[in-house]
Amino acid sequence: MQTKPGQPAGQGFFKRNPPIEGEAEAIERAKNGDAEAFSFLYGLHKRRVYTLCLRMLGNVSEAEDMTQEAFLHLFRKLGSFRGESAFSTWLHRLTVNLVLMHLRKKGLQLVSLEETINPSEDEAPKRDFGARDPQLAGSVDRVTLERAVATLPPGYRMVFLLHDVEGFEHNEIATMLECSTGNSKSQLHKARLKLRELLRQPEALVAAEGSKEGAR
Repeated sequence: MQTKPGQPAGQGFFKRNPPIEGEAEAIERAKNGDAEAFSFLYGLHKRRVYTLCLRMLGNVSEAEDMTQEAFLHLFRKLGSFRGESAFSTWLHRLTVNLVLMHLRKKGLQLVSLEETINPSEDEAPKRDFGARDPQLAGSVDRVTLERAVATLPPGYRMVFLLHDVEGFEHNEIATMLECSTGNSKSQLHKARLKLRELLRQPEALVAAEGSKEGAR
């Protein structure tokens, strides 16, 4: 094949993609099979996806595996993204659902057994716990709070993370965890009470961490 006058040798064989301008362009190009665009999206969101997985799983190795799984799932599902919400929100929900499926396959009790005995709306706390807890926001450093959250029972920890950290509403959490909204509110209330206790008493936090480590 002859090159055109003024065309560098080889340019006719390989076409270089133009630089990616931003997330929106990367999404459209990745939908059309552009590997470079998908790598761009991976680099843009991998840290947030990994952090979410680590918070929900509490295990570095599992979090790394689930981060890779989330992006493999994204690769398969990207064509279904319609832009009805922010891409980060869509990817966030996709990741949460994957982690929850992973935990169910492991047989982990995502809802406290104590709460499933009679999970009716009447069992929910009487005041509304829909907003984030101001007593746990800004009153302690982030590292200490995350240490305390990691010691919560799985059901309490999951509801606290989904509501107070990730911003899901109770009706959304109820759907994801297959429980009632009253159940979700009750577990959030108990999680907050436990966290306040741990954060007021440093020795209690150390003891809780020791108990969790010993149970592994």
